[in-house]
Amino acid sequence: MQQDEYRTVTGAGVHETEVNRSRFLCALAPAATEQEAQDFIATVRKEHADASHNCWAYVIGADASVQKASDDGEPGGTAGVPMLQMLLRRDTRYVVAVVTRYYGGVKLGAGGLIRAYGGAVGEALDTLGTRTRRRFRLATVTVDHQRAGKLENDLRTTGREVRDVRYAEAVTIEIALPDADVDAFRSWLADATAGTAGFEPGGEAYGDV
Repeated sequence: MQQDEYRTVTGAGVHETEVNRSRFLCALAPAATEQEAQDFIATVRKEHADASHNCWAYVIGADASVQKASDDGEPGGTAGVPMLQMLLRRDTRYVVAVVTRYYGGVKLGAGGLIRAYGGAVGEALDTLGTRTRRRFRLATVTVDHQRAGKLENDLRTTGREVRDVRYAEAVTIEIALPDADVDAFRSWLADATAGTAGFEPGGEAYGDV
């Protein structure tokens, strides 16, 4: 079952928190693939090679098909898993989080670590911000040159997402629609072009809401 929508981070960033003199730096980034997530983790590790721990978690796939986490030397289940749980609880996908800990001399205990690592991710998501992406049906509209300019304008003013416009013998306009709107759009298009436009539904893609 494909997700109709998911959230992801707006961009890469770092948010720092302090718990009992330990510094927790949460670096977040969007990651389209597992390789991108691993590359980001490697970059952060290199940058903070002197840190006590660089724990990480990532979720790839709109349906969260890939989920991985590492405690990086912290007691088992006290770092990577709470980080992963926070990403999932917030419905974030295609995202990687690395929490770098600089030990401050005070032991936090298992409960304290779980709260600190999960909390660092939650605070970073709040501070850096997320955006919602929704599944859209891609479609191609074909129309003659006389009507193309007005139609493209109408599409944009009615808030349709115009992805591409190609001019050949006819004009091809690629758009993205929520699945539920396809039938209503067909009738709108027929009215707007006096039935002269062609409409061809295509595959699916995710776009910003």
